[in-house]
Amino acid sequence: MAEPVERPSTEPPGTPDGGLKARLGVRGGANNWQFTAVSAVAGLALAAGVVLAAGPWDSGQRKAERDRAAAAEHTGGAHHDAGDPEAPAPAPSAPAVLAALSGTGTVTQDAPAGAARDLRAVLDPLMGNDALGDRRAAVVIDTATGKRLYGKGADAPMTPASTVKIATTVAALSALGPAHRIPTTVRVSDDLRTVTLVGGGDPTLDKAALRALATGTARALKAGKAASVRLRYDASGYSGPSHHPIGPNENIAPMSALMVNEGRQDDSSKGPAPRTEDPAGDAARTFAGLLDHAGVTTKGAPAPGRPAKKSRTVATHLSAPLSGLVERALTNSDNDIAEALARQAAVAAGEPADFNGGRRAVTAQLKKLRLPLKGVNIADGSGLDRDDKVTAALLAGLLARAADPAHPELRPVLTGLPVAGFSGTLSGRYTTKAGGTGFIRAKTGTLTGVNSLAGTVVDTRGRLLAFAFLASGTTAPTEAQAALDKLATALGAGKR
Repeated sequence: MAEPVERPSTEPPGTPDGGLKARLGVRGGANNWQFTAVSAVAGLALAAGVVLAAGPWDSGQRKAERDRAAAAEHTGGAHHDAGDPEAPAPAPSAPAVLAALSGTGTVTQDAPAGAARDLRAVLDPLMGNDALGDRRAAVVIDTATGKRLYGKGADAPMTPASTVKIATTVAALSALGPAHRIPTTVRVSDDLRTVTLVGGGDPTLDKAALRALATGTARALKAGKAASVRLRYDASGYSGPSHHPIGPNENIAPMSALMVNEGRQDDSSKGPAPRTEDPAGDAARTFAGLLDHAGVTTKGAPAPGRPAKKSRTVATHLSAPLSGLVERALTNSDNDIAEALARQAAVAAGEPADFNGGRRAVTAQLKKLRLPLKGVNIADGSGLDRDDKVTAALLAGLLARAADPAHPELRPVLTGLPVAGFSGTLSGRYTTKAGGTGFIRAKTGTLTGVNSLAGTVVDTRGRLLAFAFLASGTTAPTEAQAALDKLATALGAGKR
C-alpha cells in the first residue's frame, strides 16, 4: 500500500528560473539586518506584505500568493526578469551562524536568557500535546546569531518523512551550485544512420522539450540529406535498482536518467499519479513520433543503446536551473525531483548514480558544511524510506545554514519553502483564525505515524528563527498537523 505523502496545492509549478533574485523581505548586512516583514500592521494585510517580499514571483510557483497578496493590499506584486543571472543577495544572518549548533541540552549557555525562558514557557505545553504521538523533538535557532533558543530531544534520530528533502536540496546546491542545469542531448552518428536520445537525469523533461530536440535533430539530418534513421535511447546515466525501496508506487516513478513528466500517465504535474514502468522507452517512443512529424522517418521501434563512438551532438535541452528544481521539489514535495537531485549530487561526487551513491553524496556534502550528523542516516532523497533518520538539530541547522550570507548558493532552500495558507503543501493549512498565514514558511513531512514540520518564522522581536518539529507514533494525521502548526504559530507570536 502506498504511504501517504503531502498533497501539493493546485497551483501550477511553473519553471522558477528567477528564484535566486527573490528577496526574503530582508535588508542589511551580517551584523545589522532588519526583516522588513515586521511591522505594526496586523491581519492579512501584513501577511500579504510578507508574501510579496518573500516569494520568487517570476518562478510561477508563487502566482497564487502574489494574486492573493495583491488583492489584500490593492497593489501589484514584485516582478523580476526570469532571465536575470544575478547571484542572490545575502540572507539575514551573521558570520557566527551555527556557532552553537552542535551543543546539547535545552538552551546554549550564552543564548539570551529572556528569549530562552519565553520559548520554554510557550512551547513546552504545546510539545506535550498527545496528538504528537509517543516521541517528539524540537529545535529553534536564531539565524542571526546561530544560538539555539530551544531544544527538546534535539539530538534524537527520528524518521523525518519529506522534511529530509531539505537535506537533499542543500546537498545538491552545495555540490553543483544554483545555476546548474541538467542536459538532455541528441547525438547523431557520423554516417547519419543512427540517432541516440541521451538522458541526463532531468525528471521535468516534457513533450515541448522533446519537440524542440526533434526539430533541431531533423534540421541537422536534412542538411546531411538523411531522410530516415535508426533511433536509440541511452538511460545509462543512472545505475542500480530503478524502483524506490517502497516498490512500485504512485508517489514516485521508477528512477531513470531519461523520462518525460516524471513518468506520469495522466495530465497531472504534482502529487500521486499512475506511473509508467518504462520511462525511458516511453520518452524515446514519443521522440520518434515527433521526429517523424519533423520529416525524418525512424526505422523500426526505438531500442536502448549508447551513442556511436563517432557521433556528434546536434540538439540539447537544458532543464530549469537547479535553483528552480529545488524550489519545485520543496514547494510541491516532489519525490521524483528530490531523488534526481540526490543522483545529481552523486554524479558530481564521482559516486554511482543510484540510491546508495545518492545517500553517500548527500551525507558527504552535509559533513563538509559542518552540520551535526551523529545518529543521522540519509537513506534516500525524498523521505519515502523509513530508514531515513535525522535530528531536529540537523533540520534546523540546515535552514540556518541556508540563511548564512557565506552560503548564498543555498538561498533557494528558503525561497522554496511552502508559505502558510498560500502555496504547496501548506496551502490548505493555517487558514483559520489561529494565525500564521503568510508568516510561516515550512517543509512538511507525512508518513503513516510520522509528522514533521521544519521552516522559518519571524518573531515579534524581528528575529528570523529556524525551527524543526518532529513527531512519531502519531495516530491521527490531521490532529498531529494541527499540533505542529500551533507550535510554529506560537513561535511567531500567534495571532497578529
